This record gives sequence, C-alpha cells and structure tokens, in this order.
Amino acid sequence: MTLLYGGAMAKRHMAMLFTGLRLLPIIVGASAVSVLGLAAFRAEVPLDTLRSSSDAVGNFMQTVGGIYAVLLAFIVYVVWGQFNDARTFVEREAASLIALHRTAGGLPAGTQHEIQSALESYAKDVLIFEWAAITRRDEEGIERVGSHLDHVWTAIHACQPANDCQYAVYSEVLSRFNDLSDVRTSRLASARAHIPMLMKLLMYLGAFIVTSAIFLVAVDRFWVHAIMTGALAGAVAHILYLIHDLDEAFSGLLQISKAPFERALRTVEHSSGARG
Repeated sequence: MTLLYGGAMAKRHMAMLFTGLRLLPIIVGASAVSVLGLAAFRAEVPLDTLRSSSDAVGNFMQTVGGIYAVLLAFIVYVVWGQFNDARTFVEREAASLIALHRTAGGLPAGTQHEIQSALESYAKDVLIFEWAAITRRDEEGIERVGSHLDHVWTAIHACQPANDCQYAVYSEVLSRFNDLSDVRTSRLASARAHIPMLMKLLMYLGAFIVTSAIFLVAVDRFWVHAIMTGALAGAVAHILYLIHDLDEAFSGLLQISKAPFERALRTVEHSSGARG
C-alpha cells in the first residue's frame, strides 16, 4: 500500500512539474511581448499626453476590464462544467461496461462468449484508437470502435434463453446494454462540444484590448509600468490557456484520464481468464 501511494504521489508531482513547464513559456512569452509593445508605445507617445487623459483612461479600463472579466469567468465556468460532465460519462461508461460483461455471464455459453469478447475488444479499442480519434475529430474511427457494440446487440438479439433464470438475465442484459449505449452517446456528445469560433475570437480580441489599454496609463517609471503590463498579460494568457485546455477534454494537458477504462479492461480480462 505504501509503495502504491508513493507511486501515485510521484506521478502527481511529475504531472505538476510537466504542467508548469508547459505553462511557463506561454506566460513568459505573453508577458515579454506585452512589455516590448509597451516600450514601443512609450517611445512614440509622450507621457504628458497620457497624463492629460488619465481620468478617461481609468473609466475606460474599468468598463472594458469588467466586461472582459465577466466574459472569461462565464467561459471558464462553462468549459469546466463540460469537462466534469465528460469525466463523469467516462466513469459511468466504464462501470456500465463491467456490469454488462458480468451480467452476460448468466446467458447461454455461445451468447455469453460473443458478448464478452466484443466488450473486451471495445474496451481495448476505446483506449488505443478512440481517444486519438476524438482528438482528430475522426468520426469514421469513432464509428469503427462503436461497431463492437453493434456486435453485442446482434448477439443479444440472437440469444434464445433456455429457462426462466436466463430469461431474467436476458432482460437485465438488455437494460445494461441500453445504459452502456446511452452513456457512450453522452460521452461522445460532450467530446464534440467546443467553444464556438466567434466566442474564441471575442476572447482573444478582448485579451488584446485589455492588455493594450494598460499602455494608456500614465506611469512615470517604465519598470513599474512594465511589471503591471507583464503581470496582466501573463494572467490573461494563463486563463486563456486553461480555457483552451479544458475545451479539449480528451487531448489537452489536463485531459480526462483513461484510468476508468483501463480498470474496466483489467476487470473483464481477469473475468474472462478466470472463467477460461
């Protein structure tokens, strides 16, 4: 148990380090570009000109900054909700697969073998092919993986229960199969849900406007102005990257874990091996 806990903690620390290494160039790059833009702006616009309009600039920044903050907060809330929904669907689908695999054990031997073999192949292909197909938006690849469930349905449809016990199991298998099909549909629907392009344009345009607006603030010392600008640009870049990553739930840095399907595959393989 101690070794397992230590291994999990090591993986978590590695993930945090990798996340930091991915985020650092983005934040530093956005801050550096904004500071360079500020230097070019101050070289062209006299500081006295900025002082004369400081009140108007303050009101402008307060209005624009407030609107943009509300926009970002709303988008983060939406994509985080979609991400959690997709993660829940993955957990439920893996649990439904295990339940169907176990319940099918009460059917006649031929049907049982067909259903359980198709489910095992389905779990393998979801891990090996479908995760990548979702990332590429490869609908044909997704359909090929889903064809395993068509084989399951064919086996269920052709099944002929031999006694009352098998009739009861057959009814339960139908129910479990419907649950699995429904949650798979929900998972794929959540994977296809993305931020509209117009909203993405609004996000990036708003980031440019808000970051550029701070150039208009009259700050005597350049280094103070540069820190303000770089910090704002870095914070906005961090939020935008978070939104982008959460929107790509199956391929981003924070992508949904495959662990539920990996556990499901180990369970069905162990069950099939024990039965064999």
